[in-house]
Amino acid sequence: MISISTPNSFRHVLSEKWDALVGSGSPFMEHAFLWALERTGCAIASTGWEPRPILVFNDGELVAAAATWKKTHSMGEFVYDHGWAQGVERAGLPYYPKLVVGSPFSPVTGGRLLGDPQWIPTLLQAIQTAAADCTSVHFLFPLEAEASALTDLGYFSRLQYQFHWLNEGYSTYDDFLSRFVSKDRNKLRRERKEVAHLQFQVTTDPTEADIDALYAFYSDTTSRYFYGQRYLSREFFQELRSVWQGRLHTVIAKDGATAIAGAFNVRKGKRLYGRYWGTLAEVPFLHFEVCYHRAIEYAIANGLEAFEPGHGGEHKYRRGFTPTITWSSHRFADPRLQKAFSDWTAKEAAAVRTQVAELQLTSKLR
Repeated sequence: MISISTPNSFRHVLSEKWDALVGSGSPFMEHAFLWALERTGCAIASTGWEPRPILVFNDGELVAAAATWKKTHSMGEFVYDHGWAQGVERAGLPYYPKLVVGSPFSPVTGGRLLGDPQWIPTLLQAIQTAAADCTSVHFLFPLEAEASALTDLGYFSRLQYQFHWLNEGYSTYDDFLSRFVSKDRNKLRRERKEVAHLQFQVTTDPTEADIDALYAFYSDTTSRYFYGQRYLSREFFQELRSVWQGRLHTVIAKDGATAIAGAFNVRKGKRLYGRYWGTLAEVPFLHFEVCYHRAIEYAIANGLEAFEPGHGGEHKYRRGFTPTITWSSHRFADPRLQKAFSDWTAKEAAAVRTQVAELQLTSKLR
């Protein structure tokens, strides 16, 4: 017998059953990550992220699931729809609440419809039911195949792009540098020499003190930039250290005994994901060393296939990262909004594809 459950907390979800559905997918869809966000107060109703996990059972066995959230704002999503919200509200219509399917604060592609394909139609119907008190449903960073399937069900797709590093069989970092023309290769070597006077601690077993330092860097970054917002807490950082031991890849730069900058990454399978960075000192090129060069070295040394350093930043492209299209899928209950945004995103998608094609062509000539 099929049954649907929509608890109000990930506390009520068995972690091993959920993670079995995630499988080799994104670490940011794992129960430990989602529950840590909720347990530490980072993603809860009072912060605008009301947990609404959707569970499909067959004879009592969990066979499909989705991480969904009732949202009262658009912060922490990285599919920027603030303009949509402002336009809708100027027209005298409500934009919130909306139902978001994905992982908070994580612009990382991964499966959003968890489970065997035979149960996905049931899961999708459950998502629509859960959205009855919402204006719209938004899948953030789904797999391309999921976005394509959702299009057939009346959703429209929105395209963005990120820069991912792909391992093309490099045996050493110098082997990777050989892909660049001489001028660009020398630029990268010079920028690394600029920070050679510092010490770099790279580990997958960070201490509590290391995590505290990384949280301090993250906090400083979010407080110094007008677009920044401190979504995460120290307790959340330490929680991940506890549950993801051996999977956290951290880089800390030190000037003597003083930690001055760092990056917090996550490894799963053959991929490394860049998450949070910050610095307490203005040192030219330090950001690139901590966030990119050291991670690439680690990926090559450990035979990883890819490194996803996060959202935005064309400076990544100049350092060997490949433009990669990402997806989101949307459906509005109001047919007027559905048509208006569908038409707009179709034009936007054409521009995104053109820009990515141009960047890929230029990359081949570097």
